[in-house]
Amino acid sequence: MKLSIITINRNNAAGLEKTLQSVAAQTYNEFEYIIIDGASTDGSVEMIKKYESQFAHLRWLSEPDAGIYNAMNKGIRMASGDYIQILNSADALASDVVTEKMLAALEEKGKPPILYGNMIKCFPDGRKMLDKCFDGQEITMLGMYTGTLNHDPAYIRRNLFERHGYYDESLKIVSDWKWYLQAIILGGEKPQYVDMDVTLFDMTGISETNKALDKAERQQVLTQLFPKAVLADYERYAFPIDQIKRLKRHPWAYKLVWFLERCLFKVEKQKRKKASVSKYE
Repeated sequence: MKLSIITINRNNAAGLEKTLQSVAAQTYNEFEYIIIDGASTDGSVEMIKKYESQFAHLRWLSEPDAGIYNAMNKGIRMASGDYIQILNSADALASDVVTEKMLAALEEKGKPPILYGNMIKCFPDGRKMLDKCFDGQEITMLGMYTGTLNHDPAYIRRNLFERHGYYDESLKIVSDWKWYLQAIILGGEKPQYVDMDVTLFDMTGISETNKALDKAERQQVLTQLFPKAVLADYERYAFPIDQIKRLKRHPWAYKLVWFLERCLFKVEKQKRKKASVSKYE
């Protein structure tokens, strides 16, 4: 089996149906589909049974779990595919041919450890925003410090979880980010990119509370994985470096900032020179 698609669900029958429909509609159906339901009481199990006959290779269970990453780890351990895609309840595949095209891209690119594409963010008011994530650029520590690699549109080689460990179940929101740090930044895995719309990501429920927890857990992970001397520069300079990167997209603005910085630097240099001369006179 080349691919295992894993869906995590708990009491979200309507969102689960959207996901089930998009997976069942794929033109290529020789993949394993795994559904991990957290003992839902809203009709989610009945929804799974409703669509069960539409899948060539479906495995599912419904039982209590210890959170989303515990459920993800259950799915990964059940999986038999060479690659894993995590497609959570309420999210959907972007088209009926996306699985077929992604598997073809895996072969074309020599079966990289991680292959990712584009994610379309779908907001409650109907707006949609294309997220190309790193867009094929090299994924560096700076990039992961300020961002992340989306998990929905990523195909991850299953044996990487044996090599780098499973998701940290003590975290509530950033365990996939921590895993990417361990696999890509510390472990040296080299993701590859394909410019293809892979998933539709449901933005319902994204709140300021999530953002605060995200920030707190990220700091916890960074402190755990990296020495203070390394983190000090990122804490001090990550945002200014991102500003410069954005400015470079607009050459006239970048040149203006560069000119002002040079002028200020020369003024400071002259002040230091005068101060040094006066000190020894």
